[in-house]
Amino acid sequence: MRVYTSKAELCAFISKESTSTFSLGFVPTMGALHAGHLSLVNAALAQNTLVVVSIFVNPTQFDNPNDLNTYPRTLEEDIQLLETLSKTTIVVYAPSIDDIYGSEMDSERFDFGGLELQMEGKFRTGHFDGVGTIVKHLFEIVKPDNAYFGEKDFQQLQIIKKMVEITQLSVNVIGCPIEREPNGLAMSSRNIRLSIEEKETAALIYKILQSVKEKFRYENHTDISNWVTTQFTNHPLFELEYFQISDSINLVPIQQKNQSKTYRAFIAVFARDVRLIDNIALN
Repeated sequence: MRVYTSKAELCAFISKESTSTFSLGFVPTMGALHAGHLSLVNAALAQNTLVVVSIFVNPTQFDNPNDLNTYPRTLEEDIQLLETLSKTTIVVYAPSIDDIYGSEMDSERFDFGGLELQMEGKFRTGHFDGVGTIVKHLFEIVKPDNAYFGEKDFQQLQIIKKMVEITQLSVNVIGCPIEREPNGLAMSSRNIRLSIEEKETAALIYKILQSVKEKFRYENHTDISNWVTTQFTNHPLFELEYFQISDSINLVPIQQKNQSKTYRAFIAVFARDVRLIDNIALN
């Protein structure tokens, strides 16, 4: 498998491979790959001639230094995992910070039309400027035809689509379904920091979201939010950071149910210092 740490070498290889019928897929990751990432890569392989997978823990999207320092870094294992899918049609880009940012590691400021002010944006200062900055850099380096993102980070997916719109980058952003553990826990690189018992207990998060979906058919959204809060009150493992039911397009919190709109429920929970997020479509 080809692994590049230099954007110049990566771009030279892509340029050499490109033909009139060539299609380039891209899956940006921060590594610690799991089956959820592989599902994105498989989607990209099915629709493109060549797939670039970037592995880069981006410092500008972390508002918590401890979260950055403890984020798992498993490059060799990641490469071996990708080789189980293909050794010839996947290329890995694992750059250094300098290769991406040069001497100026600053986040660009974006106006995402209010998408950045909800959920994650309320609790992670500057996070989405960091996300927009790194994805914009990677899109400009890789120049993919199609880029694939998981719906677990649904707010991030909407923001990246908005970033592409306002910067007029020529890339098709494709959202892919959430991959889950057998017990329903949304797959995440952070899950490896949970013990076996904690992983089993964390199944509660998705069970609550499933109940929310059922309740949404006939209950008031305020009552549902209050019910979710009570599920985590004095829980021995979990601390609820937020729960929100929002319009799935603009992410604005629901005020009154409108049958012509689609809604999603979003949740963030701490298990000790491990932050877990999830969401579910409600209608």
